[in-house]
Amino acid sequence: MKLSLRRLSALPIDTFLLAMAATVALAALFPARGSAAAAMSVAAKVVIAVLFWLYGARLSPQQAWHGVKRWQLHLLVLATTFVVFPVLGLAARGLVPWLLNLDLYNGLLFLCLVPSTVQSSIAFTSIARGNVSAALVSASLSNIIGVALTPLLVVLLMNTSGGAKMDASAIRDVGLQLLLPFVLGQLMRRWIADWIARHAVLTKAVDRGSILLVVYTAFSMGVVEHIWRSVDPWQLVTVAVVNSVLLAVVLLFTWLIGRLVGLDRGDSIVLLFCGSKKSLASGLPMALVFFPAATVGVIMLPLMIFHQIQLIVCSVIASRLARDELPEEAPVD
Repeated sequence: MKLSLRRLSALPIDTFLLAMAATVALAALFPARGSAAAAMSVAAKVVIAVLFWLYGARLSPQQAWHGVKRWQLHLLVLATTFVVFPVLGLAARGLVPWLLNLDLYNGLLFLCLVPSTVQSSIAFTSIARGNVSAALVSASLSNIIGVALTPLLVVLLMNTSGGAKMDASAIRDVGLQLLLPFVLGQLMRRWIADWIARHAVLTKAVDRGSILLVVYTAFSMGVVEHIWRSVDPWQLVTVAVVNSVLLAVVLLFTWLIGRLVGLDRGDSIVLLFCGSKKSLASGLPMALVFFPAATVGVIMLPLMIFHQIQLIVCSVIASRLARDELPEEAPVD
């Protein structure tokens, strides 16, 4: 119990939220312009590439194979991430324009198309005494498949609305920034995995740093293009409420489906956390590629807000599940 609470307290909820708020404020007061903006954009792309290289180097083939045996669980996670979420996002089109403007709705739909998180999904599964190896595989598969599937979903669901641009150059940029570094990390794993394991703080720093760089770059674009005049505090509150409802629906769905198909407790927890989460680290770089500078900052807002809500809500759920589970009933991998 003490160990679980210690892990929970170590999760970057409040501090990272403050860091993002400070980054947005910095972009509002001192936006990057001209050559500085170009330099920040390049720096963000480089750090993101390093992050996905680290992800590739950290994923052990042995751990992956151990978790792949639960293929039905992984299909349920992928279906929730890339089918259920998009359907809910399309259904939210009815909120335009009486609750959300078109840019905020495009941001809401985009967050429904990005893959699941890796680190926090695994952390919450561990806290709740779920199947950690299966969570590792599900979250990793979601990100690997999402590199290809998210652009495809953007083409199918967003191009027709004019919210995103998707052409050969966009596909190339996604491949170069995300997929290629991940593959290189896998190929180099035998030489660098031990070093990375000893310096886990490096991955965390790159993870957080890449997100903050992307946030600063995108919000600077928004300030330069004067798009924030179209977003008022009431709309931000509305986005937070809509995101909360979206998360609640998916959490309820994953929990009920887990019970309906007869998953054991450990796998049900994997479906609950891996299926309901959305990744900033994967989503924000893609947003910079897909959306024009004039709107990308606003379109990022729903994903950024959803990220914080999911961390807070899932931390409470994980802590509650940890208290409810008896040690002798914990799954053995």
